[in-house]
Amino acid sequence: MSKMEVKTSLLDNMIGVGDMVLLEPLTEESFIENLRKRFDHSEIYTYIGSVVISMNPYKHLSIYTADKVEEYRNRNFYELSPHIYALSDEAYRSLRDQDKDQCILITGESGAGKTEASKLVMSYVAAVCGKGQEVNKVKEQLLQSNPVLEAFGNAKTVRNDNSSRFGKYMDIEFDFKGDPIGGVISNYLLEKSRVVKQPRGERNFHIFYQLLSGASEDTLKKLKLDRDFSKYNYLSLDSATVNGLDDAANFRTVRNAMQIVGFMEDEVQSVLELVAAVLKLGNIEFKPESRVNGFDESRVKDKNDLKEMCELLGIDQSVLERAFSFRTVEARSDKVSTTLNVAQAYYARDALAKNLYSRLFSWLVTRINESIKAQTKTRKKVMGVLDIYGFEIFEDNSFEQFIINYCNEKLQQIFIELTLREEQEEYVREGIEWTNIEYFNNAIICDLIENNQNGILAMLDEECLRPGTVTDETFLDKLNTICAEHQHFESRQSKNSKFLTDHSLPHNCFRIQHYAGKVLYRVEGFVDKNNDLLYRDLSQAMFKANHSIMRALFPEGNPAKVNLKRPPTAGFQFRASVATLMKNLQTKNPNYIRCIKPNDKKSAHIFTESLVGHQVRYLGLMENVRVRRAGYAFRQAYEPCLERYKMLCKQTWPHWKGPAREGVEVLLNNLQVAPEEYSYGRSKVFIRNPRTLFFLEEKRRQCLEDLATLIQKIYRGWKCRTHFLLLKKSQVVVAAWYRRYAQQKKYQKIKSATVVMQSFIRGWKARKILRELKYQKRCEEAVTTIAAYWHGTQARRELRRLKEEARNKHAVTVIWAAWLGTKARRELKRLKEEARRKHAVAVIWAYWLGLKVRREYRKFFRANAGRKIYEFTIQRIMQQHFLGLKNTMPSMSPIDKTWPVRRYQFLDGAHKELRRIFHLWRCKKYRSQFTEEKKAIYEEKLQASELFKDKKALYPSSVSQPFKGDYLEINKNPKYQKLNSMVEEKILLADIVNKINRANGKGAPRIFVLTKNNFVLADQKTGQVKASVPLPDLSSVSVSTQADGFFALKLKEGTTSAAKGDFLLSSDHLIEIITKLQRTGAAAASRDQINVDISDEFLVQFKQDKVCVKFIQGSPKNGNNAACKRKNNRLLEVSVPSP
Repeated sequence: MSKMEVKTSLLDNMIGVGDMVLLEPLTEESFIENLRKRFDHSEIYTYIGSVVISMNPYKHLSIYTADKVEEYRNRNFYELSPHIYALSDEAYRSLRDQDKDQCILITGESGAGKTEASKLVMSYVAAVCGKGQEVNKVKEQLLQSNPVLEAFGNAKTVRNDNSSRFGKYMDIEFDFKGDPIGGVISNYLLEKSRVVKQPRGERNFHIFYQLLSGASEDTLKKLKLDRDFSKYNYLSLDSATVNGLDDAANFRTVRNAMQIVGFMEDEVQSVLELVAAVLKLGNIEFKPESRVNGFDESRVKDKNDLKEMCELLGIDQSVLERAFSFRTVEARSDKVSTTLNVAQAYYARDALAKNLYSRLFSWLVTRINESIKAQTKTRKKVMGVLDIYGFEIFEDNSFEQFIINYCNEKLQQIFIELTLREEQEEYVREGIEWTNIEYFNNAIICDLIENNQNGILAMLDEECLRPGTVTDETFLDKLNTICAEHQHFESRQSKNSKFLTDHSLPHNCFRIQHYAGKVLYRVEGFVDKNNDLLYRDLSQAMFKANHSIMRALFPEGNPAKVNLKRPPTAGFQFRASVATLMKNLQTKNPNYIRCIKPNDKKSAHIFTESLVGHQVRYLGLMENVRVRRAGYAFRQAYEPCLERYKMLCKQTWPHWKGPAREGVEVLLNNLQVAPEEYSYGRSKVFIRNPRTLFFLEEKRRQCLEDLATLIQKIYRGWKCRTHFLLLKKSQVVVAAWYRRYAQQKKYQKIKSATVVMQSFIRGWKARKILRELKYQKRCEEAVTTIAAYWHGTQARRELRRLKEEARNKHAVTVIWAAWLGTKARRELKRLKEEARRKHAVAVIWAYWLGLKVRREYRKFFRANAGRKIYEFTIQRIMQQHFLGLKNTMPSMSPIDKTWPVRRYQFLDGAHKELRRIFHLWRCKKYRSQFTEEKKAIYEEKLQASELFKDKKALYPSSVSQPFKGDYLEINKNPKYQKLNSMVEEKILLADIVNKINRANGKGAPRIFVLTKNNFVLADQKTGQVKASVPLPDLSSVSVSTQADGFFALKLKEGTTSAAKGDFLLSSDHLIEIITKLQRTGAAAASRDQINVDISDEFLVQFKQDKVCVKFIQGSPKNGNNAACKRKNNRLLEVSVPSP
């Protein structure tokens, strides 16, 4: 049996009690002691029936591995020890197999681990559902939405370093196979007051600190921000840094998560601009200024922050400044403009900051929903995960705690109703008689708060809307008037307050008896927070902003759609949201996770009983156990029940062949369990009292011990018998082998003796035959020898006769040959003598003719006439040759290599020299036509040849292209007038290049400007200078050997320019840019030579990291152009088309 097939149970190896329903005796002390015992052994999960209690361990536990996921996958809820994975698996399987929509409700106070619990649920569902490229993309988007919402909606509080300051409900949508296809997120009541003010020891939302810590210098410069937290009034300084939180790393995580979810780069930039605007808004301060009519008017002290904020949002500074000083009130056709004093101006500023941030958060949720929503319109299965604030009781409780506790009252109400309904449905389904359960119904408390006529929220709305002077005190007076006799309401003037003896109830407070205990609320701020007013002037100013998402955030500011109706109050909106949420939850099958915080020190191994007891009470856990135990404490299907306890009865052990229910009936009857302690359902057996279950477990434990003893006895007997049989078998084998060995030895001796005797006999017979054969052979050899001698004698005689005859024939031949030779030599001698006589006659005749000729010619010429004729002839030939060159000369182009053919070989030297002189002369004539500018261009071409010829494949195509330098004509183009004014020196080169982004390998267009002392990178659209680097800071340039336009400008380490790292660029005029860079760098004697490295692989420094740029030949997606692609954090790969 494999590891995954091992059957275990909730009751096996249990520390304390795994299910509180089985706890005996059931008291609050025993309940907390059981939690403490399990917590001390790192058992942080405990059941109450199907409810999971989760204790925050404040440490890493190895119970969330992939093996654990597989262990709980497709297992019965009570089959293994309590775990959040068991509840997640039960909910997922019910959704997938039974087509039931599910919801998982996670509640608990701040710091109890609700957010982590929701992450564990989502990660488990993602791990067990289907696979595939599209499914994995949806799962990744759903999981990566958490870091984004945590950055903008979580903050450090005194109770939790990562406290959710908003309520979140996520509906994860699945298809018919159970694979996720999308999701929808709803948010509730962001604590936007934290934007402008934080309690001591707490921080603002994470994103502010992450932005200032993790953003690059270039990003901060664009956002006009500084890293120093102390420069921003909205950021608390006493808890700016938190141990264990790396804001810089978290910012990178958030950027990456936004990219995965589907945010575009311009959308991310717009969101960061709004965050920066909130910080700038907090630095705006006001001063009073007296007017002629005697009223004070507020004015902005220092307009620098106001100016920078307006630049970020694209708002006219004068419009926003007026909105901070005046307020326009419209009533039908009348408009009244009143001035704002300093206090009102600060109120308007903070109201704008809170509304801007809260609306940005709502926009983020909407944008995430657009990315993760299901693309199909078919029917979907839904699993909801609710992560919302727990019940809050602070020293100073205000409007936020009031509506949070109202939400928890509604959740407690639906929890009790759904739990009872689930119990009743199971009893009806199993055919068990249902008995009514008495429990505290908190509907009276919910009615006190939400009643449309006399509810506290209704009275607060009525007070906010009525004309006249409205204050928190008038609201409290109204409560005292209407709610004075309510048994769950107390104040100084109510009948339930006992104010004569209860001095803990101040005059400006009221107290409500919630299901979790009494909570004292201070009415200060109730009216303002419920109104949540934003002056219409500010809304209209925001609507006029030239920003991509500002108009969507402030639609009421549209002058064409002015609505004079008062916007709904915060309490009304939250009550409507809670009602929608309750309606949604009632349509789904609920699953509960109750999170408990063991201590306030955020430390492992500390269990504070008073704190845990307080949470147990306000979570209603004891009441939950009582509701669960009011019917039957334990229930189990017949098959696993019979499988677990069948050894307790002889009739059912070891195998029961009938139906499982009959086997359970026989088992319980045999054990004499009282009939009132159990009932039989259709598929389960129900046990009323935990003592009965523990009785069965004790009997099973004793029986297992007896069975273990029996198994050990049988095993030992079997082992001994097996050992004896093995010894016996071994003795038989050893004896057989020995007898075989003895017989083999005896046989070998007999065989050896026989072989010796046979060898002696065979030897004697062989020697006898040998002697006979030798004698016979000698006789035959004697006859052969005699015959051979006789034949030899006869042959020698015949040979002598033949030799004598041959000698005689040879002598005749020699004599005849000698005679023929003598005759031939005599004839040859005669012929030679005759030939000599004829030759002498010819020679004499020739000399005579020559003498006659010379005598005749001496009459006309001197003796040296022949030499002069020769020289004359040579001169004439040379003259004709040179005159012929005049008509056949090549063109004046220095690249023309033709030359007339020589006709005489003796002119070869002169021919070559003339060709050389002519080439030098026409080159000089060609150079004399050049201007100084053209000479410089050709010198650059020559230097380009020295740098790149036979080294870079791009060079041959650049030879025919002239170097223009200023391709953009910056001096003439009005588009670049701003850039031209910022560059004071003469521009040597200006061109459009692509700056390569390390993150994705994509290029952003930039203007590259080269002057005598600097090179500048500027934005193509605006002309704004992005970087200006002195040429002395440039150490080298790296290019590849391929036909691409990529090059890296490497800066010297330690220089100011090197702080942002090297530049990786690409250009169509790479040869010209690098040539001009090197010539300009070498022009001044005080400047080092700029090295040009040509290699297909080089390193580029990006800020703190070095990235390898590697060039390969391939087929880029964009056709014939080289393409850059990011392979990992350390490698950029450039694909260059094959030649």
